Amino acid sequence: MTTPSRPSPAGPGTEQVTAPPPGCPAHDPSGFGAGGLRRLFGPEADQDLSGVYEELRAEHGAVAPALLHNDVRVWAVLGHSENLHMVRTPSLYTRDSRQWSAVRDGTAGADHPLAPVFTWQPMCSFAEGAEHQRLRGAVTGAMAGLDHRGIRRHINRYSNKILNGVCETGRADLVGQFAEHLPMMVMLHILGMPEEYSERMVQAARDMIQGTTTAIASNEFVMEALTRLVARRRAQPEEDFASALIAQPEQLTDDEVAAHLRLVLIAAYEATANLIANVLRVVLTDPRFRARLSGGQMTVPEAVEQSLWDEPPFSAMVGYFAKQDTQLGGRRIKAGDGLLLGIAPGNVDPVVRPDLAANMQGNRSHLAFSGGPHECPGQDIGRAIADTGVDALLMRLPDVELAIDERELRWRSSIMSRHLVELPVYFGKRPPQDITATPRSHTPPPPRPWEVSSPLPQAFEPPPAPVPTDAAAPAATPTAPPDPGPAAVAPARRKGAWRRLLEWWRGH
Repeated sequence: MTTPSRPSPAGPGTEQVTAPPPGCPAHDPSGFGAGGLRRLFGPEADQDLSGVYEELRAEHGAVAPALLHNDVRVWAVLGHSENLHMVRTPSLYTRDSRQWSAVRDGTAGADHPLAPVFTWQPMCSFAEGAEHQRLRGAVTGAMAGLDHRGIRRHINRYSNKILNGVCETGRADLVGQFAEHLPMMVMLHILGMPEEYSERMVQAARDMIQGTTTAIASNEFVMEALTRLVARRRAQPEEDFASALIAQPEQLTDDEVAAHLRLVLIAAYEATANLIANVLRVVLTDPRFRARLSGGQMTVPEAVEQSLWDEPPFSAMVGYFAKQDTQLGGRRIKAGDGLLLGIAPGNVDPVVRPDLAANMQGNRSHLAFSGGPHECPGQDIGRAIADTGVDALLMRLPDVELAIDERELRWRSSIMSRHLVELPVYFGKRPPQDITATPRSHTPPPPRPWEVSSPLPQAFEPPPAPVPTDAAAPAATPTAPPDPGPAAVAPARRKGAWRRLLEWWRGH
């Protein structure tokens, strides 16, 4: 089933779109570019990109012409089924940006703000056919060897470590102090470089996909750290993802290993940081959602899945590229045209979600992790970090409440993602907790030495034997009791099993 759309004979390079009338108050001039096409960047898009997508849907249907940074033309795919068709048809659409006409003519060159995202690299997300199978096989093989139970233990420990730093203050920013840091700590541990954790690494990971002027420098910072890791693990393998990736039978080169470590790190980090923040925001602002969660009608994993529908961590991905002339959503797509994977607009397509308030529990057909041959290989890790991290926080801080009015929350948007700037909260002060312990709302008292509170059973003592009286003896003259001798002593009673167990327990 497809979203109704208006047919058009032209591609994004020749689409005839009526420009807004001069001085029209309903149109912000900065929101439009060459040919009257809407921009997916700039002040209007940064403020409300989802609104821009809905305007495009209303104007053009499921597939709409739009502009990326530097006014590079692209098709924005907004329909749910249209997105799935694109990602599941590698015979028509590729992830290899070298086939994009904008790359070939230089309009989307190495200095483009989104170049770190779409520039071809030797990794599975850009490869096709046999090469894709080789690279993807190495990644999935390395992930298959991960100890997922051990990963969850480390998530709990890192959660406790972060929460120990704020639990005595009674106030925290759950974005800047929790959601942004927990995924990075866990992912660097999984990759094998926990020593690289720093505020600089966190900010570089967030910056490199935002399309900012510093994105290229941030990408270089991350790649330098990953290149150092690859060199260390070539020389001395350890029990981590980097070593497992190097050891795969596909025999990836150093450049290929570093590129795939970057892919796993950035994709998992950005997605999980946004996911944790989104789930916590809904818990703090929607009493019914929180009641269902605390009352057992919804589990934390189900809450995470609902958030993947309503607020996917990545709102869009750049991009897919047409291998040949084709049609999508009633639009004529030319060979070399670029297409934007519209994750957020696809998730709210009225064809599949006519009622956005409807509960999506048990439904995993969202686009949050893409689909087809390039579906996110690390989605289980992201889910584990979000599930375990959110659960740990709510266990440690069950009384957590939003410290400001919901309308005061601020967002930072880009074409790739939309995330909260901060999530200030308050809660009851409590002491730190052992980071290796299961997260709980209070610290239990130290255990007392084990002891039995009931009295021990007493050994049997027979009553004293009666003393015979001599009728001829004077009544007032006392007689000494006869010496019982050895034969008169009562035999020692054998200790019972309980008594023997107590003495053994006490070390006797």
